[in-house]
Amino acid sequence: MASRSCEKFLDLASGELSDVVQTPRGLPRVMTIPGVISDSNLSSDVESDGTASFFQERKIIIANMLPLHAQKDCEGSKWAFSWDEDSLLLQLQDGFPPETEFLYVGCLKVEIEANEQEEVAQRLLDEFKCVPTFLPSDIQKKFYYGFCKQQLWPLFHYMLPMCPDHGDRFDRQLWQAYVSANKIFADKIMEVVNPEDDYIWVHDYHLMVLPTFLRKRYNRVKLGFFLHSPFPSSEIYRTLPVRDEILKGLLNCDLIGFQTFDYARHFLSCCSRMLGLDYESKRGHIGLDYFGRTVYIKILPVGIHMGRLESVLNLQYTCQKVKEIHEEFKDKKLILGVDDMDIFKGISLKLLAFEQLLQQHREFQGKAVLVQIVNPARSSGKDVQEVKRETYETVERINETYGTPGYEPVILIDRNAPRYEKTAYYAVAECCIVNAVRDGMNLVPYKYIVCRQGTPTMDEAMGIEKDSPRTSMLVVSEFIGCSPSLSGAIRVNPWDIDSVAEAINMAITTPIAEKQLRHEKHYRYVSSHDVAYWARSFMQDLERACKDHYDKRCWGIGLGLGFRVIALSPSFRKLSVDHIVSAYKRTSRRAIFLDYDGTVVPESSIVKSPSPELVSVLNALCSDPNNTVFIVSGRGRSSLCEWLAPCEKLGLAAEHGYFIRFNKNEDWESLAADLDWKDIVEPIMKLYTEATDGSCMEIKESALVWHHQDADPDFGSCQAKELLDHLENVLANEPAVVRRGQHIVEVKPQGVTKGSVAQKVLSMMVDNKAPDFVMCIGDDRSDEDMFESILSTSSYPSLPAAYPEIFACTVGQKPSKAKYYLDDATDVLRLLHGLANASTPKPHQSVHFQVTFDSAC
Repeated sequence: MASRSCEKFLDLASGELSDVVQTPRGLPRVMTIPGVISDSNLSSDVESDGTASFFQERKIIIANMLPLHAQKDCEGSKWAFSWDEDSLLLQLQDGFPPETEFLYVGCLKVEIEANEQEEVAQRLLDEFKCVPTFLPSDIQKKFYYGFCKQQLWPLFHYMLPMCPDHGDRFDRQLWQAYVSANKIFADKIMEVVNPEDDYIWVHDYHLMVLPTFLRKRYNRVKLGFFLHSPFPSSEIYRTLPVRDEILKGLLNCDLIGFQTFDYARHFLSCCSRMLGLDYESKRGHIGLDYFGRTVYIKILPVGIHMGRLESVLNLQYTCQKVKEIHEEFKDKKLILGVDDMDIFKGISLKLLAFEQLLQQHREFQGKAVLVQIVNPARSSGKDVQEVKRETYETVERINETYGTPGYEPVILIDRNAPRYEKTAYYAVAECCIVNAVRDGMNLVPYKYIVCRQGTPTMDEAMGIEKDSPRTSMLVVSEFIGCSPSLSGAIRVNPWDIDSVAEAINMAITTPIAEKQLRHEKHYRYVSSHDVAYWARSFMQDLERACKDHYDKRCWGIGLGLGFRVIALSPSFRKLSVDHIVSAYKRTSRRAIFLDYDGTVVPESSIVKSPSPELVSVLNALCSDPNNTVFIVSGRGRSSLCEWLAPCEKLGLAAEHGYFIRFNKNEDWESLAADLDWKDIVEPIMKLYTEATDGSCMEIKESALVWHHQDADPDFGSCQAKELLDHLENVLANEPAVVRRGQHIVEVKPQGVTKGSVAQKVLSMMVDNKAPDFVMCIGDDRSDEDMFESILSTSSYPSLPAAYPEIFACTVGQKPSKAKYYLDDATDVLRLLHGLANASTPKPHQSVHFQVTFDSAC
């Protein structure tokens, strides 16, 4: 049953949302019907041969807000628009050649009246290549100020709504507004995208289910996502009631980018714990296998726009302000902080640490000055008001205690300070401190480093010689995204006021030579890893992630936000009952190999004994003199003997083929193998079982298996890897193999595989007559050995070069060596029933079983 969040999913954008103004048509490269590109409004130099090969790949940048400024003209009758030069979305264009075409989709920062929306949309498209998304005011409020700012943003910054006074509880109406807004964005994108050529880059947590809508419409869309905020640990994220829907939305991308490894690690842990997905590093790139698609993970922090910042440094206003600051704070140690007014920036903790510095180091009283620039708050909630009140009270107390005539220890600039003023303070400050308790990236340290490097114009204003050494000192919280990239900074725990105070002391007393070395190291990194580098690197990885889109067959499954795309080899298809029955009837010597758990008995079934229907079908197949039927399982022979006792003519291979018998009346045969290594392995496995809560050990006659499916996913996987390495070392000279499977580590004799069972059975059949029909069905990794065995005729020198009919079939739609698949155990039973009906003699009560299977469907 679909979750409540998925109910009436397709209707979420109906009703009042149908009044949203559509983007003007006539856009270049719009697919009007599948495979046909509309040529309306194309430039006159376009050839008329009807092909689309001359179009370059566009970059479609999707974000909550467009990189535009908007305001009414002097008369207040017409809108005036201009680029926001400080927008990261605009600056990323520098990472690409000038001829690269960009298209932006997002909301405007102002509300446009309904009767003006069509005209504004056309203007923005023609003049700025921007497609505005006009959200209805009620949706906009619930989407942005509701779900994004009240629920996602606090949660991603590790704040849980433990009580109504400490954060807002989950509100499903806000979630539905979030989904509706994402759906409107998707509709706008679908109007302008050419899915075969364009690359779509979605930005930040406002649009995390947007990829599901796009992937549902275009299975092979080239789609990247970058999260600019933190991603919390699984213990925090799993408290979100719609956690699965958001995770699956992100997994519908081809590439997901994060600022730091910590954020990526948390995301991968959530995928493992909540969706059961594992990841691996493929040639240096982290990849998640998601229903045949590889979703790549990229870790690269955002950079700054060097040219933009240097241009501000050269402004006359900046130079003048620098002279004023330099004169005002001469003979002072100027420490700078630049933060937004919110609960996560740690402003009050920074002030307390500075107070501690003045108290413990009296030599700084009258000498050290903290200039705290506060950017305007982005919201006006009670938490922001509380932070503001605490900040003002702390500043007042410090200045009253340590201030003197002509000296204020803390200067609080709580206004919308112009860029040139901030830049001037960056250039003059001896130390910069960023003390946030949690922040996605925070580019303040990068800006500080570049401003301290200066320009010739700035050097002249500050009276610095051209070749004089440049210095800078940074005190940064270890909880901000830029911290890992600043190896020369003094990293602190912002909650430890004593250590922060001591870090400030160290920063302003460090010798000049060391300050210079730290600065040079930082400047090399910041200048080479700018916003252009970040954008170019992300897009290169996105192109790499999408390069095999057309090498696989794709189809979508799942309802609502559970939708995902299955991507498999073009030759991989569902096994039709009619097709295999036709081949079955044409042949006269048949070999049938069946796995047990997950194939003929559902994996989720608590009762593992076979159903009466299964027993009847197996007996019917075994009764046909032309058939040799085997159950090949990892189960022990005692369990198989008990469960399948009614099937007297059925062949059994237990413990992956270590034991084998051709029917109930014959004795078990076992491979001649040395099992002395079990005495070495058993105490080691017991040790890991005792140390890993939720794990257990299974003792078979020929093998030992360590299971960790009920252990903590991360710890169990870590222990399994360690156990694998441990056993491989101690068994290096023993006739045993160690393999790691799905939640298991197994040790068994060398040469024991399901593939060897198939090889042995087929070789014995050749003594009478070579088989002309071979079918093998299984669901897990061990069955891949059988598939490989029956598909490789070179494994059987005595057999014909090729079988007339070979059917290797896996259970479940997933990558496999098999050429066919069936969905589940019900499909397998239906297929076996079809074969049984075509056998000689016919099975008893076939009509009854046919009805049973039809009803089960």
